[in-house]
Amino acid sequence: MKAIIDPVPVELIKAELTKSKKLEDTNRGHNELYIVTWQDSPNVVTEIGRLREVTFRDAGGSTGNDIDLDEYDKMENPYKQLVVWDPDNEAIVGGYRFFYGSDAKFDEKGQPIMASSHQFRFSQKFIDEYLPYVLEVGRNFVVPEYQSSKSGAKSIYAMDNLWDGMVAIIMKNPNLLYFFGKITMYPSYDHIIRDLIYHFLWKHFGDKDELVRPWDDLSVMPKSDPELMNLVVNKDDLTEDYKLLKMAARMRGVNVPPNITAYFSITSQMLMFGTSVNRLMNNIEDTGLLIPFDAIYHEKKSRHIGAYIRFSIAKRRNNEVMLDPEIEKRMIEDWLNKRFRKVRRLLRRAGRDI
Repeated sequence: MKAIIDPVPVELIKAELTKSKKLEDTNRGHNELYIVTWQDSPNVVTEIGRLREVTFRDAGGSTGNDIDLDEYDKMENPYKQLVVWDPDNEAIVGGYRFFYGSDAKFDEKGQPIMASSHQFRFSQKFIDEYLPYVLEVGRNFVVPEYQSSKSGAKSIYAMDNLWDGMVAIIMKNPNLLYFFGKITMYPSYDHIIRDLIYHFLWKHFGDKDELVRPWDDLSVMPKSDPELMNLVVNKDDLTEDYKLLKMAARMRGVNVPPNITAYFSITSQMLMFGTSVNRLMNNIEDTGLLIPFDAIYHEKKSRHIGAYIRFSIAKRRNNEVMLDPEIEKRMIEDWLNKRFRKVRRLLRRAGRDI
């Protein structure tokens, strides 16, 4: 395990977080969102790499290197980095990297060259019908200092700020229909509840069409007896089964990981692609998920869409703007209706109905 590099001087970071790279102000927490790359903001990305290593090492999974940056962060057409910036404390709160599936190149076996490809293999059906409309999201992190209640609203809304960014990216790119990402479980987590979580996810969201699968040598299968797990999560209803899952976790003295809880707070529709060991990150286990943007709960979408609309208007007027709630509501509904029509056209063009 190597010693982590020293922090990048804050003045170098601030110099690269320019107005042209700003995505929006966050809906809550009074933070700011920026999109940067290695080419246009090397100091910011270096600090992101340092903070990723700090955060993942603190949780029990990391590269073990002095910095967490790889070829996808630095390649010719690199992954973009979403940065949550705290202007009051002049610090990075968290972020993630993302990639448009429509930009993917392919290897000699026809597999997309993406960060997820070393863990998952993609079917031709997925490549043809889903990948062009996918936003791949990974390396999500919130630094330890902002995971503590001591940071007040800044920590309470850190995960919410990340969703502000994802929705804003979708709004700027209307051809995007899906988020492709991963739920991470650490080796230290209770193995019985881990198996139960995987069983629960597959029961309610399993990808029966084999659109995406873990590579065989990396695939993680529950070791617990399936019949016993069926006795624990024994309902046909998602909500009732989730209550039973949380109850079982509490009986084992653990909680269902917050990243899993966060997904259930936004949608009841997703696809689970199985679980793969990530040997590059201290053998953490990553479960692949596909979430249709338009299946996210209306209230959740609307809140983040409103933040982007307010920022866009303020940017055009070059000053802060307070919208009448009814006007903002109509603007959100108008945007969603336009998007619905566009999504319907895209899916029909791909041979699928909405």
